[in-house]
Amino acid sequence: MDTKQEFMRTKPVFRMLVSMAVPMMLSMFIQSLYNIVDSIYVAKLGTDALTAVSLAFPLQNALLSVSVGIGVGINSAIAINLGAKKYENANKAATIGMFLSLIHCVLFVIFGLLITHPFLSMFTKDAQTMQWASQYTYIVLCCSFGQLLQIAMEKTFQAIGDMTTTMLLMGSGCIINIILDPIFIFVLKMEVAGAAVATVIGQICAFFLYIIVYKKKRISVQIHRKYLCFDKAIIKQIYFVGIPSSIMLALPSVLVGILNGILAQFNQVYVAVLGIYFKLQTFIYMPASGVVQGMRPIVSYNYGAGEIHRVKKTVNYSLLIVAVIMLIGTIGALAFPQQILTIFNSDSKLIEYGVVALQVISLGFLVSSVGVVYSGTFEALGKGKESLTISLLRQFVIIIPLGFLLSQWIGPLGIWISFPISECIATVVAYILLRCTYRKYESQNSSLS
Repeated sequence: MDTKQEFMRTKPVFRMLVSMAVPMMLSMFIQSLYNIVDSIYVAKLGTDALTAVSLAFPLQNALLSVSVGIGVGINSAIAINLGAKKYENANKAATIGMFLSLIHCVLFVIFGLLITHPFLSMFTKDAQTMQWASQYTYIVLCCSFGQLLQIAMEKTFQAIGDMTTTMLLMGSGCIINIILDPIFIFVLKMEVAGAAVATVIGQICAFFLYIIVYKKKRISVQIHRKYLCFDKAIIKQIYFVGIPSSIMLALPSVLVGILNGILAQFNQVYVAVLGIYFKLQTFIYMPASGVVQGMRPIVSYNYGAGEIHRVKKTVNYSLLIVAVIMLIGTIGALAFPQQILTIFNSDSKLIEYGVVALQVISLGFLVSSVGVVYSGTFEALGKGKESLTISLLRQFVIIIPLGFLLSQWIGPLGIWISFPISECIATVVAYILLRCTYRKYESQNSSLS
């Protein structure tokens, strides 16, 4: 096991980062493509259908947040223990992590049945929109086991640096989704519910593919019942990163829910605009997330091994790559907003309102590189509190009150302006926090030596 993972401590940092990040960027790009294609198919049913899926987004993202958040906790716990050569603890982290994911599956069925209708009814009184939104949300939440278990396996493979398997299996699930979408939506005439059914089938297929690969391929950690125990230290290690990460990822759900309430006072079309923006931004933030996912096990392993200089190199190279992605996204949003929005809908009002929103919000893309990378760095270091602080500033603490106040003065434009302002403030705080963390680490090690 030691030999298998030693490359994370010895291979040149930039080359290793690229080799691990590129597969994840490609897989996240495919995931982005799925999100876009899914919306394009739904949009063909009309603006009401697109609005219905937008209303379902907060609850759907809450599911994704818990899935990925706990997965990140599992990933961090495995990689840090491997770096510290605590191999049994790494096996325990993988096994206990899967068991915790099973518990979350049951909780989301209960959550979906109890929360869906009351939540959606707060944002629409239109009968058709409500019916579509409810159908979509019930299916996605109550059949969530595929997503939860698939992501737990995905983060386990990522923790040992096997990004190629992750890329192929994640891509397979997305491609299955894309193929099934038009069949269920149009051929079987299931409409919006068909999009949800295609989604969960793709997730379940991806999970079973992970099981097949795990059985056939010997990897550096084992998931086995002999490692299943009530180990407080391991559970704490997973949740100490996983809970803040879940909260961080759930923030867009809360944000969209609150902003939908503000925007609906002006015009329901603004709700659809916000939903489209969150679909579009995945085209740049998901590849950026791919870089962070490639970075995370390298940082965790080297932090556990005491190689802080390699941690710094990895973070700096990651920041450079993410900044390039964000710059491309900014140029695209500023130069071709109308062409991008026309892909989704030809409604003149939606395009008119959407162009302004996309151009203004995109002004914060480049500066957000720091928040994205540094937040992922803190997760990799096992410091969930610092990561959560950055994300709260980026997506909650500033946008909501500032957006509300500005919207009372200049309308929906005030909401859009609050996005880049929050990114700038979060960037400053993120930089200060990481500098302090480095200094504290170096001070502790110098005193020990």
